[in-house]
This record gives sequence, structure tokens and C-alpha cells, in this order.
Amino acid sequence: MRIAGIQKLTLLDYPGKVACTVFLSGCNLRCPYCHNPGLVLPERGNESEMPVAEVEAFLARRKGTLDGVCVTGGEPTLQPELPAFLEKLRCLGFAIKLDTNGTNPEMLKALMHDGILDYVAMDIKNSPERYRETCGGADVLSKVQESAGLLLNGATGYEFRTTVCKPLHTERDMAQIGRWLKGAKRYFLQAFVDSCDLVSGGVQAHTHDELTRLRQAVLPYIPNTQLRGEE
Repeated sequence: MRIAGIQKLTLLDYPGKVACTVFLSGCNLRCPYCHNPGLVLPERGNESEMPVAEVEAFLARRKGTLDGVCVTGGEPTLQPELPAFLEKLRCLGFAIKLDTNGTNPEMLKALMHDGILDYVAMDIKNSPERYRETCGGADVLSKVQESAGLLLNGATGYEFRTTVCKPLHTERDMAQIGRWLKGAKRYFLQAFVDSCDLVSGGVQAHTHDELTRLRQAVLPYIPNTQLRGEE
């Protein structure tokens, strides 16, 4: 399994938990606003990968100190070794949060069925009609819709989230997302922040007033819609 690194302590990545975050390399999408090109495009990374045994040893030492582990990417579900890795973390007593783009519903379904996941944060890239454009040309909508349905109808804790930027996300797009995910437990609009090291770029941040209008477009369908990450 390709582990790019570990953040040994986070109070933000896993809601309500003292956790660490494990970063996995590789992604099947090329969203222009992505600020982690070293994970999405490993050839642009600056650090060598960590051995799985080293990460597992660290977590074993933190048993009883950390509440949970957030596994993120890149896209973690691209790695076939992920279920076995998560099962080891579960056996150590950690709560497990998975960040995913939803393009591998088969693995997500299996992990949910086996009770390995406590929480899933799933990225919703855009409205259905603009999904391919926002993902850098990848045709993944049907897979994403299947994964969203699993979370909407399942018992695993979850959130949906969209990183919003201009010109990709408009009030019309947000309303379409709201209709698609109507009734979701929680949805976050994440403000785009330009790291000056993007996958491709050509995008810019919304103003606070624009973000507020995007949120208002979703609220009739998902009342628990919040803004996250404003500077």
C-alpha cells in the first residue's frame, strides 16, 4: 500500500475525535482546484513513501491516546490493500474515518457491510451535468451516485462535502446538488483556498457573499448545510 505520510495529531480531520491522518498516494481524478498534487500525481511528490509496518507500529504505540484514524488521499479506495489495513486499525481499537471521492462503490459497500467504517466523508465534485468537467474529464458519475446512495440509505455516519470555486460552482449547480442529495444528514461547502500548487488551476475563490448564496441554494433540500474553511 502506498502511504505518502502521516499527520500524527489532528483535532480537525475527524469530527469529535483526537485523531491522526494517514495520507495515501494516487487518485483517479484530476480536479483542477486540488491542492494536493503530490498525492494525486505522485511523480510530483517531494517525499518518499512510508512503509506500512512503520505506520502500524506508530499507531500501536498510540493505542489509548488517539481516538481515531482518518484515512485520506489521493483516493484511498484505489488501493486493494485498504480493507486489510483498516481491519488492523479496527483491531487496535481505533474509530475509522474514510475520505473518498466515491468512485469505488464496491469497496465502500464491502467496508460498510463489514462494519469497518465509523464515518465517511465523501466528496461531491459538482452537479451531475458538470461532473465530468470538474473531475478533469473522468466519467465517474454513475459510480459516485451509487456511493452516495449507499451512504444515504446506510447506517454508517457520513458527510458530503464540495470544494467550491469559480467558475465551476454556481448557485444553479448547488441547487442541483441539493435536489440530488435531498435529505442528507450533513453537507459542507468548503471554500477553495489557492495553495499556488494546484493540479491544473484556472480557478479562483468565491467571496463570502457568494459562498453564502451558494449555501442558500442548497438549504431548501439539505437544511444542515454549512460553510467550512473560510479564511
